Amino acid sequence: PNPETFRLQSCTKRKHKQTMEKIEHTTVGTNGINMHVASIGTGPVVLFIHGFPELWYSWRNQLLYLSSRGYRAIAPDLRGYGDTDAPPSVTSYTALHLVGDLIGLLDKLGIHQVFLVGHDWGALIAWYFCLFRPDRVKALVNMSVPFPPRNPAVRPLNNFRAVYGDDYYICRFQEPGEIEEEFAQIDTARLMKKFLCLRIAKPLCIPKDTGLSTVPDPSALPSWLSEEDVNYYASKFNQKGFTGPVNYYRCSDLYVPKTYTMAIIIKENWELMAPWTGVQIEVPVKFIVGDQDLVYNNKGMKEYIHDGGFKKYVPYLQEVVVMEGVAHFINQEKAEEVGAHIYEFIKKF
Repeated sequence: PNPETFRLQSCTKRKHKQTMEKIEHTTVGTNGINMHVASIGTGPVVLFIHGFPELWYSWRNQLLYLSSRGYRAIAPDLRGYGDTDAPPSVTSYTALHLVGDLIGLLDKLGIHQVFLVGHDWGALIAWYFCLFRPDRVKALVNMSVPFPPRNPAVRPLNNFRAVYGDDYYICRFQEPGEIEEEFAQIDTARLMKKFLCLRIAKPLCIPKDTGLSTVPDPSALPSWLSEEDVNYYASKFNQKGFTGPVNYYRCSDLYVPKTYTMAIIIKENWELMAPWTGVQIEVPVKFIVGDQDLVYNNKGMKEYIHDGGFKKYVPYLQEVVVMEGVAHFINQEKAEEVGAHIYEFIKKF
């Protein structure tokens, strides 16, 4: 860049850093764990729920955007992530635990109702939150993952294997320790770049024989992601590891690990969610997704979202936004636009 452009960019970065320093960081005891929470602002509360492999930090831009418009923006590290506790047992990562953490957090902070915002696994948790405690939610803005109605006849993992094969990433995540060992063979910063810069408009597969070499390394970082950002993620995952985050996937379906000597059955989400079979999401919802998102390009997903299936289970779905040319990590890739979409929706309530 020319000297003037460089000066302006440096000034912008400096102001952003100064604003980021205004974000408060606290630890809150909830549901038997200590949870790290980032927050800024005053006013109605917006609770941000991150996905995999992310942190509170994924919402850094939306925290600043919403707090500057009269909201109190709160983003925790979920259990197993960042500076929040990571219980060792895989059975400690069910939907009931994850929503319980957030309800406990709100209770400790004296907050009755919130606007929810979720992405990726955070979107799934937000859907569960709305099923379990709709009384605590004013409205929901969810990204990437639409509501998955429970099919009482088909276990999710069996369906994934049948449709995408054993190399589908969720299937590869099931064996305890296996994917963690593969992750450990790669520098964590490089691994984060692989994930965050991933742009494939198809289901993600990680073949056993080639492993993560099939996930491309970016030739350069995109404009929305800096080395500083990558290093922040890497530092936290180096401290905590990936077992907690991957355990979310291991609780998604009934699974008996090969390495276990006893038939230990995980009481997983599919089984635990039986009482909510057929229950609708009864809060106002806005859904945002990129047209290059790997979830959006799963088999049958576009038809489900646009042809009435989604609306059937989410009757108060008010808007579906599909961003052209945008991949999975939409809240970071299009931070300003996503912030505006959230604000324009929640200010109506």
